[in-house]
Amino acid sequence: MEKRSYEILSGNTVTAVWQNDTLTVVNSDLLPLYLRRVANADMWLETRAIDSHRANSRLLKKALRLAEKDDVSTVIHVNGATITDNYWIRPIGSDMTYDDVRFSDDYFSNLALKGTYDSFNRAASSKRSKTPELTNIGSFEKCWKLRDGQWWMYKRATHDEMFSELFVYELGSALGMNMAKYERGEGCIKSLDFTDSAAVNFEPASAFMGDNEEYTDVVNALQRICPRAIPDYIRMIFLDTICANPDRHTNNFGLLRDPATGDFIGFAPNFDNNMALISRGYPSKAKLNDVLVMLFNDLLDEYPEYREVIPEVTEELVRETIARVGMRVRTQDVVDIIMSRYDLIAR
Repeated sequence: MEKRSYEILSGNTVTAVWQNDTLTVVNSDLLPLYLRRVANADMWLETRAIDSHRANSRLLKKALRLAEKDDVSTVIHVNGATITDNYWIRPIGSDMTYDDVRFSDDYFSNLALKGTYDSFNRAASSKRSKTPELTNIGSFEKCWKLRDGQWWMYKRATHDEMFSELFVYELGSALGMNMAKYERGEGCIKSLDFTDSAAVNFEPASAFMGDNEEYTDVVNALQRICPRAIPDYIRMIFLDTICANPDRHTNNFGLLRDPATGDFIGFAPNFDNNMALISRGYPSKAKLNDVLVMLFNDLLDEYPEYREVIPEVTEELVRETIARVGMRVRTQDVVDIIMSRYDLIAR
């Protein structure tokens, strides 16, 4: 791989220098959390790249005429910038500022989301080349859209995926949980950027856990770096358990940090639940050997003090939540799924 020489910044503060494959830390307080664990900037940049397996990702890179399409080169094309944190890179000696790399339009959003030929042709004819889509990670076709000065994530979704995402959002909100805001769209689900354009920095759990998503290991890590986040984490995996969400991984939960100080603020809002509940069909009534139920109960056995943060769920609340979502589903089956799983949790 080509030797790279650049500075890694948080806002306009240099946090580290990456030169000759060596990371030299300048400001450890503001350093991206991943680089505290893995002192390799190329590996960090790879985690920020759009998924190259997405068909629309390939169209986007072609429209932008990217000469090098590997993950690191793709991210460098936009100076490593993303919507949800204020980390970025610049060549050593550059006088670029954070304002020079922040995203201000969503010109390529339709291509990233829909991949139609007209959107491809329009994008390929443009002289613009900077887009937040190159650092919009995840396996689903999606895009960032700017609405009234706020960034919203639009993600392709089937009817059942959309219902599941909205139901989990509405149920979590009704239970007083820390939830990212979701809305229904046409053929897509929309969620509001919970960082408010990097007014806070989102650090995915992969930054401090790698791929390890074992519940007890996450709790132990949070006890070391941000204990106040643990109740929200427990409530998130409780919701995963009763809503049959098998897709909780270390890139779809994490922590928020103060970009001025690097201090941890707390747990990030709960997001990315489109593979829960009925998104892949109506699951059977749960039994005690259900994997998610067993894992959650094992966690409560190890940390019984966290039983008190688990909210009460009633059949009436589940029915009210279905009604609020306002989409046609097999209501009684959804009620049975939630309540049968809830009844198996050792509260």
